[in-house]
Amino acid sequence: MNARSPIRLFPAVAEFLEKRRGEFDRIPSARRAELETLADHVRGRSRDGVRLTFICTHNSRRSHLSQIWAKIAADRLGVSNVETFSGGTEATAMNPRVVESLLRSGLRIETPDEGSSNPHYAVSYSDDVPPLICFSKVYDSPPNPTAGYAAIMTCSSADQACPIVPGCELRLPIRYEDPKSADDSPDEAAVYDERSAQIAREMLYAMSLV
Repeated sequence: MNARSPIRLFPAVAEFLEKRRGEFDRIPSARRAELETLADHVRGRSRDGVRLTFICTHNSRRSHLSQIWAKIAADRLGVSNVETFSGGTEATAMNPRVVESLLRSGLRIETPDEGSSNPHYAVSYSDDVPPLICFSKVYDSPPNPTAGYAAIMTCSSADQACPIVPGCELRLPIRYEDPKSADDSPDEAAVYDERSAQIAREMLYAMSLV
């Protein structure tokens, strides 16, 4: 592996990830196999550069959480040359409930174009690296790569709609349940936080294997 020094995270984000590290035993064996495939890809490409695009239908919830936590996990563990992206089979907007959940995990988020139908969010997790710029887009739209990347399918509908993803080196389903099911319910925040924690835990596990 082409390693570098770990990035210093904001204290609250570091604490959040440390809790996830202690939950690796909650990852089922079938899921571990999927995450090990992801780790193998990152390990094999880390010297030349790893590009991971997380794909879900609307690029509004699970794909953004996966993009963000995969990058944070790689930086926290010193895995070099990892770039993460997200996209959908159609563009909508990053859901504000995802933003709220990330804020509860200690990330800092600014919205320069607040009020837009598809806002751009600057998601920060460290003073040492630039923020991730997150907004909804089709998976092959800029700034996403169109060749030499791994396509990680995070929802069943996108997985079924895109049996072939042009330009990808690896197409890997790692599906998550949609927290949208809890929208406008008393359990909304808890369900979004649970999904965010699950994704953070699994991306951290995958990067720990690299």
